[in-house]
Amino acid sequence: MDPDWPDRIYETLKVHAITQVALVPDAGHARLIRRCIADPAMRVVTLTTEEEGVAMLLGSWLGGAKGVLLMQSSGVGNCINMLSLPVLHRAPLPMLVTMRGDFGEFNPAQVPMGNATQPALEAMGTLVRRADTPEEVAPVVDAVLRLAFNTFRPTAALLGQRLIGAKTFGKD
Repeated sequence: MDPDWPDRIYETLKVHAITQVALVPDAGHARLIRRCIADPAMRVVTLTTEEEGVAMLLGSWLGGAKGVLLMQSSGVGNCINMLSLPVLHRAPLPMLVTMRGDFGEFNPAQVPMGNATQPALEAMGTLVRRADTPEEVAPVVDAVLRLAFNTFRPTAALLGQRLIGAKTFGKD
């Protein structure tokens, strides 16, 4: 497994002049989060729940800043109603979603939302792309950012468990 794919996401965020990062802490995004926090040009806001990030990033966009929402697939369910806002107001909302309930999942409670993540996002008008290998990460994140800011819509890059690694409980 290539451990440097989060660095490629960070570099892609910089190319796209992302200055606002909304997130709920997530182990799958840990390295990317540390990179963003260390960057004085980025404002990182830790949320109490993912839907707050939708409102924050729409406000950031209205104020002239570009941002991204980092979350786990289980947080997508928390955002469903709020995802009507970027569609209604034709505002970009790029989301980077680490998947759970996916390849090699140990926790059966993660499987339903893992299976529903892409269809739920698409049902709410979100354009979805997926990366399952390190080589796919930068092009997929770049595509999602371009789609969001060129089409003024919500977009999501799903980062699969084959990429981030399946979590385990205790010893195998």
